[in-house]
Amino acid sequence: MKAVRFVALAWLCSAVGAAQTSADLGGDMQAIARALGVSCDYCHDAARGSGAPEPKKNIAREMIAMTRELNARVRQVTGNASAKVECVTCHRGVPIPRQLADIIADTLRAQGADAAVAQYRELRQRFYGRDAYDFSAEALVDLADRIVASRPDDAIALMKLNLEYNPKSARSYATIGYAYTRKFDDETAAVYYKKALEIEPDNSVIQGRLASLASSKRRSKEEQVK
Repeated sequence: MKAVRFVALAWLCSAVGAAQTSADLGGDMQAIARALGVSCDYCHDAARGSGAPEPKKNIAREMIAMTRELNARVRQVTGNASAKVECVTCHRGVPIPRQLADIIADTLRAQGADAAVAQYRELRQRFYGRDAYDFSAEALVDLADRIVASRPDDAIALMKLNLEYNPKSARSYATIGYAYTRKFDDETAAVYYKKALEIEPDNSVIQGRLASLASSKRRSKEEQVK
């Protein structure tokens, strides 16, 4: 099996003009696998001797060629002969490099909040502590801020998830508060704004939002009296 793979690897690298030993090729393929967070059968996925196509090998060849071109360009532009782009530079341990917020946003649109929350938990379990994704408190808040005006329920679901892992995130509480104003539930919104201020008592933005709710409530009562 290893011999078959080395033959395939030799052909792959010859396609991009590389002249390396079998040991070099094996090391390079292991580095690529680590960069993508996969094993050998990610590319070598056809049964041995079946002759079935293995499209990921073609993608790998194109990516190797692209990397060589990028390195040549970077070194030309910077004048730094040691400058180097590698698979891990972009992939960071995942086969298809994307921002976590974009992945969750796509799932929200296609499958809804429950599926997005489940996906976040699964990705966090697999990749937390590695360089693959940004699991900081701010990442989910930024996504929620993008959708809260039009999809407040989805934003609330994301922020409650965020608070499970980051209970001191004032922005999460504040975003939930704003989401409830979009649902015309100012009373609940005020509760969450107050929770945000317990964490960041000097946050003038949240203070202003809470004051605006109080002012609106007073005007409503005055109109009822009239």
